[in-house]
Amino acid sequence: MGGLFELRGELTKNQSLILGIIGVLLLISLWWVIAENMSDYKHVDAEYNSDLSGKTDAQRDSIQLADSLRIVQLKNSGQLDSVKIYPILPPPGRVLASYSKLVNQDRLVYHSVRSIWTNIQGYVWATFLSILLGFLIGLIPFFDGILNGQVNAIRYLPLSALVGLFSSWFGLGSGMKVAFLAFGIFVYLLPIVVQRVREVKDVYVKTVYTLNANDWQTIWSVYFPSVMANLIDDIRVLTAISWTYIILAEGYNRESGLGNLIWVSSKQGRLHEVFAILIIIIIIGFIQDLIFRLLDRKLFAHKNYKSLLPGLKESKIGAYVCLSVLFLVVIINAVIGLPELPLFSSGFNISTVFLLFLIVGVLFMVYGMWLTFINTRRTTQDVH
Repeated sequence: MGGLFELRGELTKNQSLILGIIGVLLLISLWWVIAENMSDYKHVDAEYNSDLSGKTDAQRDSIQLADSLRIVQLKNSGQLDSVKIYPILPPPGRVLASYSKLVNQDRLVYHSVRSIWTNIQGYVWATFLSILLGFLIGLIPFFDGILNGQVNAIRYLPLSALVGLFSSWFGLGSGMKVAFLAFGIFVYLLPIVVQRVREVKDVYVKTVYTLNANDWQTIWSVYFPSVMANLIDDIRVLTAISWTYIILAEGYNRESGLGNLIWVSSKQGRLHEVFAILIIIIIIGFIQDLIFRLLDRKLFAHKNYKSLLPGLKESKIGAYVCLSVLFLVVIINAVIGLPELPLFSSGFNISTVFLLFLIVGVLFMVYGMWLTFINTRRTTQDVH
């Protein structure tokens, strides 16, 4: 127990698990207590408003008029006085119960996939452009002198104020959301790439020069691996920021995505659904973080292992296959467009082929991880 309060002490796996569970339970309990203390018994019109999603303007006016008349009748009869409401913070139980409606009526899975796909496209474009320009600025003085001032300047742009500008440039379709998200990530990622390029240790560069490496060989064998090994951590951190821009763009262009669901639910006063969607975003972000950590361990094994273990090569191949498929899909979709997956349409198409290649890459990674696990387990048993 003494180690729990030791300065810069480390927790064991069991301690981390137990304390993590306790922390979650305490958070839920505090959430429930605050929600109950802030509850009220007054009527709230939004509690009795009908769902207006997918309705025309004429239908919405008619439905809202009927809702208003019904609320007046309930209020005059005194039936609203006993209704318990949560005007500020819904309790955990009500948030959990709202998933049934979100999944069955509001197509939560469909909108989640749309937002994730937007996220992937934005990341691919932002990463590609940031690496390309970042290496030019960081390595070549000519581009450094021309572009470095602009790179530092764009960081101060208020991105939330640019949504309307991107709408006028790219329209109101999904292209606007992808462009806005890519720009939002690009603004933060480009200066980081430049900094990572300049942080490459000179001793590595001088070493390859002594081996008669030319400039392209030096970039490929020294700069690129070193920069990418550190840059993947920076990209992982930007995951949280990217969801802010996704929700902002989808709330402005309300055709699909989790931002659209949040906007509709908040406008209709269904706060429990808003909290439910926010929890989904947190879960997706947590899974994304785990994926980035996994890619970091497989693509840059030298950061975690002192020697090359069996299975790391297979995992690395699988990771490259997955990333290559995602890159090709994003580029081809932007140039000629791709049909939807059978999940949202019928038939076998080129998108299905890319999905199969992606599954193959994942299976390669899983196979490599299994080989690494088996070898590590055998080594541990031999030591004991």
